[in-house]
Amino acid sequence: MKQEIRIVKYDAQLKVEAYHFKGIMQKFPNHFHEYYVIGFIENGKRLLSCKSKEYIIEPGDLLIFNPRDNHACEQIDGKTLDYRCINIQPEIMRRAVFAVTGKEQLPYFTSQVLFHNELVVVLRDLHQMLMQEEVCLRKEEVFYFLLEQLIEEYTEQGISTNILEQNTKITAICEFLEKHYMDNIALEDLCNLTGLSKYYLLRSFTKQMGISPYSYLETIRIEKAKKMLEHGVLPIDVAFKTGFTDQSHFSNFFKKFIGLTPKQYMNIFKDARN
Repeated sequence: MKQEIRIVKYDAQLKVEAYHFKGIMQKFPNHFHEYYVIGFIENGKRLLSCKSKEYIIEPGDLLIFNPRDNHACEQIDGKTLDYRCINIQPEIMRRAVFAVTGKEQLPYFTSQVLFHNELVVVLRDLHQMLMQEEVCLRKEEVFYFLLEQLIEEYTEQGISTNILEQNTKITAICEFLEKHYMDNIALEDLCNLTGLSKYYLLRSFTKQMGISPYSYLETIRIEKAKKMLEHGVLPIDVAFKTGFTDQSHFSNFFKKFIGLTPKQYMNIFKDARN
């Protein structure tokens, strides 16, 4: 069995994260992130589900996820995965877009998979510099060049700060879950909030958001947990503050989504702060 490699680097110069997962077969369940993800596969073939569409992705394909683009993936060729990506928080993306275009806007990328795209070479180069923790002008140049190319070719003309176009009741559910993520929320609570039946609520929410209300709540909890861990809050305290019943459940759940244990994730940012 090949050894698994799971590396995360935080780059203080660009203020982005770089992930490298190698030698893994892990299936990642349906989830989303609060940030942009730009990545590629170096080895392995995966079935990607994103916003109710399915793609077969392989080496040479470039992936772009907007904040809250729900997605899941699993290996389909029996080979281990070698996946690399950079994560960009919306406020960092906004600054980068302003530097590139002179406009205070958030981009909305219309294509989540760019098959056999030549920009993979550029992203690989940038990712390598991030992994090696290089501090140089060239790294910044490559970063902005990559974003410029992606924004020019793969975003809508009318860039919107409100990426999600939702109806009022679905918006109300999302806001409720984001506000009360620490609580033990029942489906009845969401029905009382919106006046919808349980069946219609589940069907409408899942159709519009691509994931169920519970999966949405799970993802919110994980995103909140990540921010706490980044600021040095201990995993046992994070578990309690994000609505998990115990630390063991939290640790298993966190690793299923992120590919790292809470402690491993916390230590990445501990090293960066030191």
